[in-house]
Amino acid sequence: MSVNQHTHAGPPYGQPQPGYQGYQQPAYGGQPLPGVPHTQYGAYNGPMPGYQQPVPPQGSVRALPTSGAPPPASGTSLPSGHQGYSQFGQGDVQNGIPTSTAPMQRPPASQPFLPGSAPAPVSQPSTFQQYGPPPSSVQQLSNHMAGMTIGSTSISAPPPAGLGYGPPTSVPPVSGSFSATGSGLYTPYTASQGPPPPSVPQGLPLAQPPFSGQSVPTQRLPTEVPGFAPPPSSTGIGPSSYPPSTGPHPGPPMSGLHGPPPPTHPPQPGYQMQQNGSFGQVRGPQPNYGGAYPGTPNYGSQPGPPPKRLDPDSIPSPIQVIEDDRSNRGSEPFVTGVRGQVPPLVTTNFLVKDQGNASPRYIRCTSYNIPCTSDMAKQSQVPLAAVIKPLATLPPEEALPYLVDHGESGPVRCNRCKAYMCPFMQFIEGGRRFQCCFCSCVTEVPAHYFQHLDHTGKRVDFYDRPELSLGSYEFLATVDYCKNNKFPSPPAFIFMIDVSYNAVKSGLVRLICEELKSILDYLPREGNMEESAIRVGFVTYNKVLHFYNVKSSLAQPQMMVVSDVADMFVPLLDGFLVNVNESRTVIASLLDQIPEMFADTRETETVFGPVIQAGLEALKAAECAGKLFIFHTSLPIAEAPGKLKNRDDKKLINTDKEKTLFQPQTSFYSNLAKDCVAQGCCVDLFLFPNQYLDVATLGVVTYQTGGSIYKYAYFQLETDQDRFLNDLRRDVQKEVGFDAVMRVRTSTGIRATDFFGAFYMSNTTDVEMAGLDCDKTITVEFKHDDKLSEDSGALLQCALLYTSCAGQRRLRIHNLSLNCCTQLADLYRNCETDTLINYLAKYAYRGVLSSPVKAVRDSLINQCAQILACYRKNCASPSSAGQLILPECMKLLPVYLNCVLKSDVLQPGPEVTTDDRAYIRQLVTSMDVAETNVFFYPRLLPLTKADVDSDSLPAAIRNSEERLSKGDIYLLENGLNIFVWVGVNVQQGLIQNLFGVSSFSQISNTLSTLPVLENPFSKKVRSIIDMLHLQRSRYMKLIIVKQEDKLEMLFKHFLVEDKSLTGGASYVDFLCHMHKEIRQLLS
Repeated sequence: MSVNQHTHAGPPYGQPQPGYQGYQQPAYGGQPLPGVPHTQYGAYNGPMPGYQQPVPPQGSVRALPTSGAPPPASGTSLPSGHQGYSQFGQGDVQNGIPTSTAPMQRPPASQPFLPGSAPAPVSQPSTFQQYGPPPSSVQQLSNHMAGMTIGSTSISAPPPAGLGYGPPTSVPPVSGSFSATGSGLYTPYTASQGPPPPSVPQGLPLAQPPFSGQSVPTQRLPTEVPGFAPPPSSTGIGPSSYPPSTGPHPGPPMSGLHGPPPPTHPPQPGYQMQQNGSFGQVRGPQPNYGGAYPGTPNYGSQPGPPPKRLDPDSIPSPIQVIEDDRSNRGSEPFVTGVRGQVPPLVTTNFLVKDQGNASPRYIRCTSYNIPCTSDMAKQSQVPLAAVIKPLATLPPEEALPYLVDHGESGPVRCNRCKAYMCPFMQFIEGGRRFQCCFCSCVTEVPAHYFQHLDHTGKRVDFYDRPELSLGSYEFLATVDYCKNNKFPSPPAFIFMIDVSYNAVKSGLVRLICEELKSILDYLPREGNMEESAIRVGFVTYNKVLHFYNVKSSLAQPQMMVVSDVADMFVPLLDGFLVNVNESRTVIASLLDQIPEMFADTRETETVFGPVIQAGLEALKAAECAGKLFIFHTSLPIAEAPGKLKNRDDKKLINTDKEKTLFQPQTSFYSNLAKDCVAQGCCVDLFLFPNQYLDVATLGVVTYQTGGSIYKYAYFQLETDQDRFLNDLRRDVQKEVGFDAVMRVRTSTGIRATDFFGAFYMSNTTDVEMAGLDCDKTITVEFKHDDKLSEDSGALLQCALLYTSCAGQRRLRIHNLSLNCCTQLADLYRNCETDTLINYLAKYAYRGVLSSPVKAVRDSLINQCAQILACYRKNCASPSSAGQLILPECMKLLPVYLNCVLKSDVLQPGPEVTTDDRAYIRQLVTSMDVAETNVFFYPRLLPLTKADVDSDSLPAAIRNSEERLSKGDIYLLENGLNIFVWVGVNVQQGLIQNLFGVSSFSQISNTLSTLPVLENPFSKKVRSIIDMLHLQRSRYMKLIIVKQEDKLEMLFKHFLVEDKSLTGGASYVDFLCHMHKEIRQLLS
């Protein structure tokens, strides 16, 4: 049975994906010239800069509300509450518009481009290719446009020549059954600068198709969602609504970033014009700014009736899905007793009651109902994966996993597959034996563990034993689970500080030393221990290494220098690693002296490999595991093992050699990482680069030991110290397990085949991590190796063996049971889009190491098209090909996938550095589902709408420029940055209350924190920012963005529903492109 067949009134899962992490992005400055491609394969078909956008057909014009659910479209029932949104309004266009001109070119393998059916326009550079071939006959058109009808509007003027698509000029005008303007749904984008596509037909109706006898939630896109229709050919076929060509071709302005002049024609009936110049919900069409496609307005000044457009409010809204899930599932606790239940979304606040399956805080799956056969899995193309966060932090209201001590005999396990005792084991023969739920082997119950069974076959002590009644619990490990068969010593922390010229001059060395004095009192400790068992050591380095003896019996610390970096050794054993309380005064004295000792240094070169070797040797000598905290500023070019050269080369982008930018430049660090993992030496890296320092290579050891990287480019004390110190405090204090090994067991029929995350693997089953903290996830993909049965379902058991921060060896066990299905409908009804996107992003980000970025993007699009085409073919009720039908729980797959495709790793803007891309690639690989959610689809909050008297956040809005109003202040967060965007027309009182200055022009965009002012609005905004910081694992950088300021380009990069400067498609465009891909697969 499908457990949650009828539970969701609102769409089930699919949260927005996290947006783009903290670093500089696309072009701040002038915009690219029209017609010159940005990158060899720029976009996914976003409409090109010179086009106006279509607006909804006259026949279905509606008065749109300014918030909440849109009214139903003519003749269709819309899902409740897709928020309104239309692209830039005219008097309030935010400065400039994304102008990339290069449409994404798909590889020739996947579809032919520009067959000879239409002449290429003169103005179109050969690098641009259209998305579909232009139809060459009326018949072809009608096939393309089946299911779409066109409104009747009068032709106002032929378009200027030079449009790259549309039917040949000989086609006669056609009747109203389909659009006569090219392959409707998606022909858009050519690069010519002509005017926008004309009216668009209706397509993609919304309906609930019945489902082979069951009702399955499905999202059909509304009848208004045509693609963007191509511009008409010059014979004026089909309704055209271009402004008459008076004056020059509209094209992006080459100077300044200011919006076009105010509208000069009355609004269409049925639309409300908004007076405050807001980028509000859908508003009256503006001349030259047709409407729907983010980022591609026309900049001329000819007024004229705007073209029809796809209504963005009629396509699935992440905000609506998140809100629906919160209201439907946020109030009840999520009880884990039932097999295969889909949990609430990660954006919903809910309590978990463990009744036999692991909490979704520990494990989330891409689907909770998996196909019984591998053929069915291949047909659907839905990846079967689990995102596992074994040491996840729980909210205070939920109980931590119980620690079970079975004494010297250790945990009870299956004789054959070694699975640990869990709620799914079956006791037989009166309780004397148990049958393994993973491999079916029968094992004797040890005498000390025997207990009688009740009349249902359950043990009578079932509720007294966590391992029989709960999904997650811990066992105390015996000495057999320890290295060399002896219990481990408590771990050590070694702080290794770069004291080269850059680090000293920027004030960084002094800052670190000051902070370490207080931070050492907060080392992690076991629940009831008075003090931490962790010992600490200190090293400074530039071209040589300095070790410090801080033994408690010394009056002053002693320094020992090792200058032979080619053969690293630790010059002292006794006095290097010490207890903080015992050596407190000596440590304080050392931390006072370090900044003074190196104050006049002139040494600019650094080593890096020997620093890690030194830490590793110190831990080996002390026979313990531990963590190195390395604070490093520059590319290690000094003569030493692991020396690097500057190999950064922007010219490699979009070539087959681009992948080398993500690969380490030497194997030295991979070999070093292996030694670190064997010792349990985890490396956390804090980077402060002013130029290229090769994160792809320096990060190898961190990545393979399970550590974390933090990067503060162009570090400045006044703006970055808060963020760095908060990150450092949390990093030192957070729960971490050392010397960890994780194995995932599955019941017969599936097995774990692939793993993603920050770890090392020496064989195909064991995931080894020198350190695993509470923020890290391991993503595991499963494949079929046999048939599964609907009756028994499928089981996963994740077992993590680790050393706690007090030196105790433990096993943490998480169990999860899933349903299995023989009907594809059941698979599609129980998927979780957020987890799916988390997996797909990690899969793609690993792909860039070995394949060209373009091939990675294309394979992502192709896989998602196959997933949706399989649903359409096998699960949806028959309907015309003009409809795009999405499964209810995957209706956000296109918008989120588009965010991944536009991310800096897969589609970098000119301002994104190679180091930024390598950094993001590593970060995302160990993110959990909540983090990727907000990273790919950032959270955008209207601060001016916040209720100062309540604790709640204002309702989020969709990530599009047209949702912004000039008179408001907004906050956007993506897990790495918080942007506060201030509109030019914000009331003076609000500016005074928030920034303490009297006018917009006086707001400083270099603030790194908001001033503390005693008024309700200031308090509310600061409390919202504090609340967001608490939800994220890293301290987000605050960036103040004033409308029409140069920083606004960076901010717009995160408005992911719009067309991006780097050529990424808008959501509307991409949805239409996906529809086209699906139709190609189906035909």
